[in-house]
Amino acid sequence: MDQDHTTNKQQEELSQQKEVPSFERTLNEFKDCADIVYREMPDIQLQMVYFGHLMGSEHFSREILIPLGNANEKQVSQLLERSQFIEMTSSDELINAVLNGAVALFHQGKSYAVDVGKPESRSIQESESEVVITGPHDSFVETAAQNLSLVRRRVKSSHLKVVRLEVGEVTKTFVYVLYIDGLANMEFVQEFIKRVELIEVDAIHDGNMLVQYIDDNPNSIFPQFPTTERTDSAVSKLVAGRIIAIVDGSPSVISAPASFFEFFSSPDDYYQRWALGTATRLLRFAAFIVTITFTALYVSVTTFHYEMIPEDLLLTLTESRSRVPFPPIYEALLLEITIELLREAGARLPSKIGQTIGIVGGIVIGQAAVQAGLTSNILIIAVASSAIASFVIPSYMMSASIRLARFGLILLAGILGNFGLMLGICLMVIHLAGLTSLSSSYLTPIAPNVLKDWRDTFIRAPFWMLKERPTQAKTPNKVKNKMRQ
Repeated sequence: MDQDHTTNKQQEELSQQKEVPSFERTLNEFKDCADIVYREMPDIQLQMVYFGHLMGSEHFSREILIPLGNANEKQVSQLLERSQFIEMTSSDELINAVLNGAVALFHQGKSYAVDVGKPESRSIQESESEVVITGPHDSFVETAAQNLSLVRRRVKSSHLKVVRLEVGEVTKTFVYVLYIDGLANMEFVQEFIKRVELIEVDAIHDGNMLVQYIDDNPNSIFPQFPTTERTDSAVSKLVAGRIIAIVDGSPSVISAPASFFEFFSSPDDYYQRWALGTATRLLRFAAFIVTITFTALYVSVTTFHYEMIPEDLLLTLTESRSRVPFPPIYEALLLEITIELLREAGARLPSKIGQTIGIVGGIVIGQAAVQAGLTSNILIIAVASSAIASFVIPSYMMSASIRLARFGLILLAGILGNFGLMLGICLMVIHLAGLTSLSSSYLTPIAPNVLKDWRDTFIRAPFWMLKERPTQAKTPNKVKNKMRQ
């Protein structure tokens, strides 16, 4: 027993010794890393390890090189007592600090980590994926520190809390969860943090990638967590009592919880007169109906329900389809797939070439398809209207999901006619009603029905009417506007 106890004690001592940071152990850890920098100052018996491209060179010279270069051996110990020199007792912590841009210092058996700032990153610019019509033009970038500063500049309150998490066994990506204490529901905050902490993957590169690991229903085609690159949009979510998450290395900021209708609103709605904001929002919902049903309705009517077509239009339609050898469902699918190919090609090519491909390709292919008898003129109008309507929806992720659902409705309409179209719509509504976002209803404020929230969902009511925060946020402080008309 004594020998076993002695052996266990020795193993514990050895494991503790292995964790103690040292210059040699750090060198060995970064073996075969061509971009690591090792530097020694033999006069003062000090060694340094750092990645030059992960730190700010000016800060490094001002805080470390100049003071230590002008100090003698006795003065070094006094310099290392300053607050910026953090003594490290764990080798893993020191290595993580170096990987995050710190400089590791070794002097007389002790190890220190010094944060010397960050390297240059992409400047703050306007978002390319979310076009700004009116309002602030700054957007998030790939550096989490800059993104946090953008939020702090707009929310000058000590109640804004930030929780830092780490995701990815290999990449060790930082995820910052932000909420306003007193406005956010802490059950939502704890649930969001719990889901992020349960992620066990090698790498997380983007916020749109993170949400797929924390979705309530990962197999649904509909996004359950909105992402945005606009700073004003993210701050408005915070003030509404919601949570946002910033992923280091990603310009996409996540917000939660969310409803289906939130994907149809834009920050621009609040920067113009309420009547214009309401008209624009209603136009988006109309565009949603057009893009999801127009082509499917054409297939249904021309296949099974000619009696629904007015007589004058029926003659034109019959003449247009007289040369088409395919059933309407094949005709519609062919043209829809062609439109998607043009859309994808335009998105992947450089902007100027992509616009040319989209415009010229659509005109040339459409005209050639009609002349070759592969499709009818009226279907060209239907498909083009559906494609244009899909661009009206502000969220790209929701727009892509709706376009995918449109193919399912076209198939059902081609097989079962109007019954198939209505069946597809009913199945979609049932599916949406069963979705949740952080365990809250995805169809709020319809299911459950909250009439007062309709004032900022289907319309954009005047500000004096928007006195309370959204019910879905379950905020402990509901009142946000105490002004009268």
